[in-house]
Amino acid sequence: MEFFGTLMEIITCWDIKKKFNLFEKFMNDRDNWIFNHNEESTIFQKASYENFCTLVNPKIAPKRRGFNTDLKKATLIHAILHIEYSAIDLALDASYRYKNMPLEFYNDWLEVAQDEIRHFQLLEELLNEVGYKYGDLPVHNSLWEAGLKSLNLIDRMAVIPRWHEANGLDANEKIIQRLRSYNDDFANKIINALNIILEEEIPHVQKGDKWFKYECNRLGEDYSIYFDIIERVFEKVKKKDYMNITARKEAGFSCNEIQKLSNKNIEC
Repeated sequence: MEFFGTLMEIITCWDIKKKFNLFEKFMNDRDNWIFNHNEESTIFQKASYENFCTLVNPKIAPKRRGFNTDLKKATLIHAILHIEYSAIDLALDASYRYKNMPLEFYNDWLEVAQDEIRHFQLLEELLNEVGYKYGDLPVHNSLWEAGLKSLNLIDRMAVIPRWHEANGLDANEKIIQRLRSYNDDFANKIINALNIILEEEIPHVQKGDKWFKYECNRLGEDYSIYFDIIERVFEKVKKKDYMNITARKEAGFSCNEIQKLSNKNIEC
């Protein structure tokens, strides 16, 4: 089984059940992987979810407000579910895109993809419980577009795990806090799912941190290039009102980085 060609097939597959089955078969056949590092990587301009999701501008994407109807519950779950699906393909893309890396690199991002698939299935079950399925609500393309803006390794590790997924550590905790205020059995189910996701996303950011620093060391770059990359890719970066400092530190962020990201004077 040729490693990169099989991953390309999985990434571009938009039938979710088939996609997950292909991935499971691929992982079960790892003893037979053949790495053709001379094969040029394809740039996937179109995300696989575009085959069944309606794309809208982030400014007009459904707002995650309230929790008193099935639609409002579905809107929250669907938004998080879409992030998880995007994260699956981006983790697979990391394993596919970068040739001549240590085997540990490929295993790391395939482990991330496994986790993201499990997170997706966990949330999909909750979405189905309120009468909706993935693709029923509009989504935006921001995460996938960030992947397209970060095609070299140092940029990708900075932008996807060390920016987007790290931001998810902050957002996850805030969502959990908000859901607790509803005192609702279904809200508690989402909280349980989000607690699992939060715990398992920290190692994802850790992996991004490890390979970002690996590439910095290889290129002779200071780790502070992280901020240059983020500002170049996102142009206008707002400092943060809130951060999950404990999770970020566990994931590899230094106190200096956390302080530079915050709009407050904080101690860590």
